[in-house]
Amino acid sequence: MQLSEQERVRRDKLATLREMGINPYPAAQFDYTHTSKQVKEDFEEGQKVVVAGRLVSRRIQGKASFAELQDGEGRIQVYFNRDEICTGEDKTLYNEVYKKLLDIGDFIGIEGELFTTQVGEKTIKVLDFLLLSKSLKPLPLPKKDREGKEYDGFHDAEQRYRQRYADLAVNPDVKEIFKKRSALFTAMRDFFNAQGYMEVETPILQSIPGGAAARPFITHHNALDIPLYLRIANELYLKRLIVGGFDGVYEFSKNFRNEGMDRTHNPEFTAMEIYVSYKDYNWMMEFTENLLEHCAMQVNGTTKAKFKEHHVDFKAPYKRVTMTDAIIEFTGFDITGKSEEELRKAALDMGLEVDETMGKGKLIDEIFGEKCEGNYIEPTFITDYPKEMSPLCKEHRDNPDLTERFELMVCGKEIANAYSELNDPIDQRERFEEQLKLAKKGDDEATEFIDYDFLRALEYGMPPTSGLGIGMDRLIMFLTDNPSIQEVLFFPQMRPEKKKVELTEEEKTVLELLKQESPQELESIKSKSELSNKKWDKAIKGLRSKDQATVDKTDEGLFVKLL
Repeated sequence: MQLSEQERVRRDKLATLREMGINPYPAAQFDYTHTSKQVKEDFEEGQKVVVAGRLVSRRIQGKASFAELQDGEGRIQVYFNRDEICTGEDKTLYNEVYKKLLDIGDFIGIEGELFTTQVGEKTIKVLDFLLLSKSLKPLPLPKKDREGKEYDGFHDAEQRYRQRYADLAVNPDVKEIFKKRSALFTAMRDFFNAQGYMEVETPILQSIPGGAAARPFITHHNALDIPLYLRIANELYLKRLIVGGFDGVYEFSKNFRNEGMDRTHNPEFTAMEIYVSYKDYNWMMEFTENLLEHCAMQVNGTTKAKFKEHHVDFKAPYKRVTMTDAIIEFTGFDITGKSEEELRKAALDMGLEVDETMGKGKLIDEIFGEKCEGNYIEPTFITDYPKEMSPLCKEHRDNPDLTERFELMVCGKEIANAYSELNDPIDQRERFEEQLKLAKKGDDEATEFIDYDFLRALEYGMPPTSGLGIGMDRLIMFLTDNPSIQEVLFFPQMRPEKKKVELTEEEKTVLELLKQESPQELESIKSKSELSNKKWDKAIKGLRSKDQATVDKTDEGLFVKLL
């Protein structure tokens, strides 16, 4: 492991501390009396306090020093004075330990006394301190120029996501996003619990991937010697609980879908699903808008939110538009009664990319998604979806071609999906069988399985029920004005980090030439490199072994290509 100069210096300090008999990682509990926030809010001149946190700045001026301590609630200024800390002849604790052996990033505990500086800043005068944890790697803290402007901040998105621990330590605004995320979950739980609904847990490892149309992740259970699937949805398990006699159940579930990644999708995400017996989708619409109004108020203190260039209001009630009317409004095409071929032709005429594997449901979904969805900025319920799009949803009471379903659109994206749940086991079996036909036709999102145990559960009888699913990650994106899902996940999925590769000067020469143009004919790039035959061969061999370049043989000769 190669260390930077700063890392080597910190390790030398670590060794010195140990030689002095100071444990840089003590095991004993450290009891503090106040957080930084409590110090400021309950400030009383002369009060004795004990605090703990990370040293994030300091200005040493001889025998005195002002510093900042950061804890989970924020920052507080602290004042170190040599003669206050070292009351006797021995000044080692200040002169050696504090001034020379502590670093920015170290965790320390402080006993002190509150006072106000001449410029009016609430400060802790340090009477004693204890090293709680030595930091061996410098934090990527921003620097300030003489005018007080910050530069060299830790803002590179990829580095921030990979090192979220550093991101949280140096970017206070990031921590606020996750505090609001936690507040959202709390607000939703409180809303459900107040109405008597019960939080439950259902399996993540499932023998059949069901409850949604998506590609699953597959694993293997060694003891049972069977394939298992990571949950793509928890719907079918929650409905089993309704069959069993619970009137209302909900779950915050980690779901996994083996699909693409972009600014609004992560393969691992959090959804909330709730099922309430003796209700329908009309009741659920009102329930949903009241829920989201409550959540917005609890998270932001207002029902209004800003997302990119949009300003939206989560105050109930929300507009309601049928899917048929939405498509007519934005395309002029009426999907009512149209055959699969008529829908495919209409989609092609609209310039959409469709293929023969797409059934009626997929075609309608493509038309709506491309031509309509992005137009709904304020919270809007899109209702009454065609039956082909909703295999788990009850047939519409007034139109057998439709289902009693809605999706909630905000800023052109879906954040909630709800049904009057299908509880007819014969109809459900037929819908599953239709999904199998689509899968055999080539639709890779149609289910390839029939959950016979779920059908058996329905045969015992499930009361009229309405269910709702909400994408929690996407909802908090809207409530915190974050256009990227990676910003609201502590640890978003990323490609493995590439290890830094050490290159020889000759390898660097060839690599720079390849960065200008790749691939290049071998003799041509060899000539440009001006390397001897021996050095050339060694450089190419090194680049290939380090997965930086490759040599491909073609009909036109040998070519060197950048990897």
